[in-house]
Amino acid sequence: MELSFKKPSKKARKAMCQAALNLGNRKMEEYYKQQAEDIIKDSTHHEHARVVNSGNSAIMVAMSNMKGPVLIPDQGGWTGFKRIAEFLGLEITYLPTKQGIIDLELLENHFKYISPESLFITSFAGYMAEQPVKEIYEVCEERGVILVEDASGAVGDPMNSLACGDHSHIIVASTGSPKIVNLGNGGFISTNDPDIFKNSNYLLKSFRTSPVICAGMVESIKKAPDALSKTLDSCSFLKKKIKSVLFEECRGINVTLPSENPKKMARELRKKIPVEGGGIISTCPRYDRINQPAVCLEIKNLEIKYLKRENLSEIADITNKIVY
Repeated sequence: MELSFKKPSKKARKAMCQAALNLGNRKMEEYYKQQAEDIIKDSTHHEHARVVNSGNSAIMVAMSNMKGPVLIPDQGGWTGFKRIAEFLGLEITYLPTKQGIIDLELLENHFKYISPESLFITSFAGYMAEQPVKEIYEVCEERGVILVEDASGAVGDPMNSLACGDHSHIIVASTGSPKIVNLGNGGFISTNDPDIFKNSNYLLKSFRTSPVICAGMVESIKKAPDALSKTLDSCSFLKKKIKSVLFEECRGINVTLPSENPKKMARELRKKIPVEGGGIISTCPRYDRINQPAVCLEIKNLEIKYLKRENLSEIADITNKIVY
């Protein structure tokens, strides 16, 4: 079985090399930036977009527009939500979830007692299971709460359920490694509200990214629907083949296995499932996955061309023999 850690696509690397040859040419640098922002708008269906140097920078731009309490999930979110809110001196409140997934009734009840200005979520709770983003948006819209979706794992969703500006006030994403839009660096933010960017003009200048990343982003976003679809299909296949998994019926880009001894199980899996250039095994409990003992197979980390049925079947067979 041959597996490799995800790298930027050949087309993205070629575009990035060409852009590198044009460094210092301000007209071309602006062209690459504009091309990237245009394709982000096409992908997210938002009217405004900016390219930044990381996903955390995008979150900071969004949070810099907030004054009131920031609501984040109690698990399955992104650690940057908490750290950036603390850095900006914003009050943080935690939303109780069902293993990271937001329950709409719990959300409604929470809003009766807490009045946050914004809710920050990830498209997939811990990359494990799809959030009901459209329904969450409707509750937030009714309450006047700004919904910010970190769509790092969901750009190009063919179902338009995730990473879609029709039901997120603000979308942020990382294009670092090993994301769906995979460039090793960069990120973006999109919205229909131009004031988000007017209010953050200095930050956006400070977080400006290279035209090289912009050029690669154009090519990588074009491939995102195919990359995401194949990753989702692979995880769905594994969930059917592996004996004990969480979120068996949910769309997700990793596969999570409950375990009584996750560290021991992870060690064995790493020996049996080597990945050139990186790894796909992580352990829980941890905030940005799930707060219970478990092992995650981070299928999102793999090169798409290796997501073949024979490889996936072998991963499932190995995993079924290692139970702790």
